[in-house]
Amino acid sequence: MYSPKIRNLLKRKKIKIGDHVLIEKSRKQYLGMLMPKPGFGDPGTLVIKLDNGYNIGFDVKGLKVSRTTKEEPEAVEEEMEYELGKTKRRLLKTNFDPRKPKVALVSTGGTIISRVDYRTGGVYAVENPKELLHNVPELAKIVNLKMSKIINKMSEDFNPSDWVSLAKHVAKELNSGKKGVIITHGTDILHYTSAALSFFLRNLSKPVILVGSQRSSDRGSSDAGMNLVCASHAAISNIGEVGICMHGSTNDNFCYFIRGTKARKMHTTRRDAFQPINEQALAKIFPDGKIELMNKNFRERKENKVKVDAKINENVALLKVYPGSHPKVIDFHVKNGAKGFVVEATGMGHVPTDLSKRPWTTTIKKYSEQGIPFVVTSQTIYGRVMPYPYTNLRKLFIDAKAIPGEDMLSETAYVKLMWVLGKTKNFNKVREMMLTNYAGEITKRTETNTFSLEGLNE
Repeated sequence: MYSPKIRNLLKRKKIKIGDHVLIEKSRKQYLGMLMPKPGFGDPGTLVIKLDNGYNIGFDVKGLKVSRTTKEEPEAVEEEMEYELGKTKRRLLKTNFDPRKPKVALVSTGGTIISRVDYRTGGVYAVENPKELLHNVPELAKIVNLKMSKIINKMSEDFNPSDWVSLAKHVAKELNSGKKGVIITHGTDILHYTSAALSFFLRNLSKPVILVGSQRSSDRGSSDAGMNLVCASHAAISNIGEVGICMHGSTNDNFCYFIRGTKARKMHTTRRDAFQPINEQALAKIFPDGKIELMNKNFRERKENKVKVDAKINENVALLKVYPGSHPKVIDFHVKNGAKGFVVEATGMGHVPTDLSKRPWTTTIKKYSEQGIPFVVTSQTIYGRVMPYPYTNLRKLFIDAKAIPGEDMLSETAYVKLMWVLGKTKNFNKVREMMLTNYAGEITKRTETNTFSLEGLNE
């Protein structure tokens, strides 16, 4: 609710929520529709929806406000009325067209299916995934969508059990004749989910496309629309892989289709936050349907029956080494049931080894001899763990029996270790499986063109 001062001002001017108003402040003028005040924040801030669809707030001090007769753009007026709850959005009906390939659209929540919440000023996950088709009607021109919702949560609230449920649902859709599956998902842990599905879906030969957005679909700069359009093209492509399809640059020109085990969120807010790590993206996907292959190492589309192999052991810890870090953190996790560890080490795989200080190697060796595996990845993100160049590395990987994570991402190794421990407790077998490439998570060699910060340095 607005402050008494603002309420009195609006009452004198006979202005109601939803009226088109002119705001004058600091010798500048702003036109827009008056919006309600979010439940949180300064009640002395007046909020309007600008003609471009964005909301903006003004401190009431030195502010002049008046009603105008100017008509709002139809799209903005519709948006405003929907956000205020004055109208229900008329959702487009999906009509079956046999000329279009059948694709399953599975909603799990996240920013891509979120809207403004005027109680908090933040966003919330909408209940009906059909809103996506209303917001992006181009989808109906590309594919014939069957929509379903099995999870409705922001990705930070996901659990490994959600990955299992999702894998079973995706396999069911693929085995029922769908050409591909699109999964809408929050971006925070999107690369964890893409890695999980890459391991869980065996005998896969159809596209499984995970797609999110950095900005909600009701924002003018939202990436949701183009990401969904490109994901639809990817879903009917010849690339039979699990992957993430999102903006490849800050412009609205193309999306990257990145292998599910080689993708990582590299920025908190940029639309091109997801980048391929240690290999090239599989392809560039353009909004007009053009597909430019960048990586020849992929499975081609076939009509295989997909199998779900999703038995996991969730008792895996992901630890980060840092200056002064104490190995007692390992003891804590073991006492609380940890059956395996991924250690994100420095450089080529270093952990503290100084016996007079806090050597991790001693603790790792102790538990390795008890059959608890330690997989080592690198904090550098790019590059490969190397067990032999330095004496301290040999202490860790030979004497303490740690498992080198090759060029796997820490998040991918974390998911993979849960998957491997779901199959065996034998230490040597775990080591063998962690060093085996199952879903493109390990490359044979590190190519020079796979270290690219092009998208992050514009």
